[in-house]
Amino acid sequence: MSKAALALVAAAGAATGAVATAAFYASRSERRRLSPTPTAASSKTDISPSRTAPSPPIPSQPTRPLRDLIAPVDPSGIFQYGFPGPINDLATRSALVSSFDRRLRNPSWVAEHITPESLSQHGGDRKHSYFTEDAAVPEKFRAKLHDYYRSGYDRGHQVPAADAKWNQQAMDETFYLTNMCPQVGDGFNRDYWAHLEDFCRRLTHHFPSVRIVTGPLYLPRRDPVDGKWRVSYEVIGNPPNVAVPTHFFKVIMGEDGKNGGLVALGAFVLPNAEIANDKPLTDFEVPLEAVERASGLEFAQELPAHRRRRLCSEVQCSLLVRDWTDRQKAFQQPQPQPQPQPSRQIESRRS
Repeated sequence: MSKAALALVAAAGAATGAVATAAFYASRSERRRLSPTPTAASSKTDISPSRTAPSPPIPSQPTRPLRDLIAPVDPSGIFQYGFPGPINDLATRSALVSSFDRRLRNPSWVAEHITPESLSQHGGDRKHSYFTEDAAVPEKFRAKLHDYYRSGYDRGHQVPAADAKWNQQAMDETFYLTNMCPQVGDGFNRDYWAHLEDFCRRLTHHFPSVRIVTGPLYLPRRDPVDGKWRVSYEVIGNPPNVAVPTHFFKVIMGEDGKNGGLVALGAFVLPNAEIANDKPLTDFEVPLEAVERASGLEFAQELPAHRRRRLCSEVQCSLLVRDWTDRQKAFQQPQPQPQPQPSRQIESRRS
C-alpha cells in the first residue's frame, strides 16, 4: 500500500477508536449517574441523592369566555365629570391644621401645638382680630357669619385665640369660621370650656410640648318614649346650614421632648351644655378608642403602647376656675347685623 493509503487507514482507525472510546466512557458515565452511590460501611451518613415524590397534577382551570372577563359597565367613568367627595378641605395655617366637614359646616377636627416658648410670646392682640368666613371653602359649603346671628349660640373656637398670641397672623387665623362650632355660651364656652382650654395651656408647665386635637361630636340619645337610640341635633342659619354639635372632644398629648420618648395621652368628651364649674374634669375622661369610634377618626395609631402613658396619672387633671367676665366685657361690642362686613365684635370669647 502506498503511504497515502496507509495514512488514510490509520486516520480512519483512529477516528473509529475515538468514537468507540467516547461511547464506552459515556455509557459508563451514564450507568454511574443512574446507579446509586454505594455508602461506606463505616459511615452512618446517607449521601445518596434524595428522592422527591412526584408533584401532584395541577388541575386545569376552566377557560372562561372573554365576555366574562370584561365588565359590561364602567362605574369609575363618573370621575370624568369630577370626584363627588367627601372633600375634607384640609387647611394648614400658622398655629393650626384643620379638616372641614362640608355637610355639617363645622370642622371635623382642628389640631394645634403649644409650648412654653409659644405661650410666653405676645405678638398678637385679639382686639385686632375679626371673625371671618373661610374663602378656601367653596361658598355653597361655608359656614356664614349671618348663620350665627341671633342663633343663641357662640362662635366657639376649637383652637383658642389665646394659644396663638405669639403672632398676630396666627391669632387672626383662629377666627376663621372653619375653626368655629356653635357652642352654648353661658356655662360652657365662656366658662367650663374656657377652663379646659386653660388647663391645656398649664400642661406646658409639665411637658415641653403639648399637642391637642379638638372637634365636634354628634352622639345618640335614648328616646325616653320608645327606648330607641337616635342622633338628633339642631341646625342654625337661614337657610339652616350649620349643625349644632351635641358634644365636643379634646385629645391631649403631652410629650416629654425626647426622640421616641413617652407621650401622656388624655381624651375628654364634654356635652355642649351648661356645666357647673365644680364638676371634676375626670368625669369627662374617656378611653381614646371611645373618641375614635364616635368620631370616625384615629389619633395615635402610630404610637406604640410602650410609649403611652395616661395623662391623668402623670398630672392632676383638674381645672383652675377663673372669672373671665371682666375680660370679656372689655371686648364685648354691639351685635353685628346680618351679612355685614366682618365685625370687630369678639362675642362669647375671652382673651
